[in-house]
Amino acid sequence: MDALFFFPLAVMIALTPGPNNFCALNNGIRQGVGAALFGTIGRVLAFAIFLTISAVGLGAMLLASETAFSVLKWLGAAYLFWLGWKAWHSTDAGHLAADDSQVPPRSLRSLATQEFLLGISNPKAMLLFAAIFPQFINPAKPAAHQFLVLGATYLAAEFVSAAVYGAGGRQLRRFITTPRGARRLNKATGGFFAGAGGLLLAAHR
Repeated sequence: MDALFFFPLAVMIALTPGPNNFCALNNGIRQGVGAALFGTIGRVLAFAIFLTISAVGLGAMLLASETAFSVLKWLGAAYLFWLGWKAWHSTDAGHLAADDSQVPPRSLRSLATQEFLLGISNPKAMLLFAAIFPQFINPAKPAAHQFLVLGATYLAAEFVSAAVYGAGGRQLRRFITTPRGARRLNKATGGFFAGAGGLLLAAHR
């Protein structure tokens, strides 16, 4: 499939709500679109690993393994629950002033690390790359080149998705400029991550 035709579909898939996109939204609220995009580097690195696993045929083997899938699922859920607990109990209410100059920058490395851990511990991402992605490979053509082109196209779509969610978060920030609003954001963030952890535990191959 030509990358130009695949890209709109890739963007639609990438825009699907999930922990990584919510993370970009949250980063957009707190630090702006640039921070959300930088954090996406971690997500893209995690997904590039899954793409490589899928390309060499190991993804299907991992999906077929009940143990491997369960371990990945529980690790991912545990991380989401931890993020949820941390956000819910956070007392940080000073990062949402209307003036950007008053916002203490969170480490860009930590943003990318969080996105990477969210991506690498999500078995749904492996399901996408190991089960769905290969369907777009033309068996009559060299597979390696197709994986490279389509993989790069999909990873580019993730940056588009992060930009959309980050920009949405930046717009939402104007409504959350008080300490009370920041505390509510912390509770909402914690609730979302904990809920995502619960949904992940209910996921099946």
